[in-house]
Amino acid sequence: MALVRILIDGYSLLHAWPKLAPGAAPHSAAAREALIERLTRFQDTQGTPMTIFFDGQGAPAGAPKVPSTPRVEVLYSKAGQTADDMIERVTYRLRPYGEVLVVTNDHAERDTVIGLGGHAQSCEAFIGSIDDALGELQADLRLHNLRERGRYQNR
Repeated sequence: MALVRILIDGYSLLHAWPKLAPGAAPHSAAAREALIERLTRFQDTQGTPMTIFFDGQGAPAGAPKVPSTPRVEVLYSKAGQTADDMIERVTYRLRPYGEVLVVTNDHAERDTVIGLGGHAQSCEAFIGSIDDALGELQADLRLHNLRERGRYQNR
């Protein structure tokens, strides 16, 4: 089966990635915005839709004004629920449609997701995948620009 969606524990990923938003607290609006921006760029290279879950009681004051899209969805848990609850429910509901990858450093959550038929990856491994994909994209763009520059200089 194909991977149908990547589900991300947003704050777990932010805690594992302090270099993403230097000087910003992991729960800050600036850190969330930096994460959403980087994940959107990564999604552009991969094509797999993703959902980023943040714990909270609805979107907090200062939450990014970036609207969710079908490609990169941003959700905040409501009072009485956690991001983990939401991730588990989505993992279970997407099972008939294909494989789901959950990104979190919560070992109990990873075990639960695997028990529900999903796949799980640590935040550090996922960050490595993002860095690799965006590095390749940057190299491809550089090469393309060099070729185009050469093509127009030879006219």
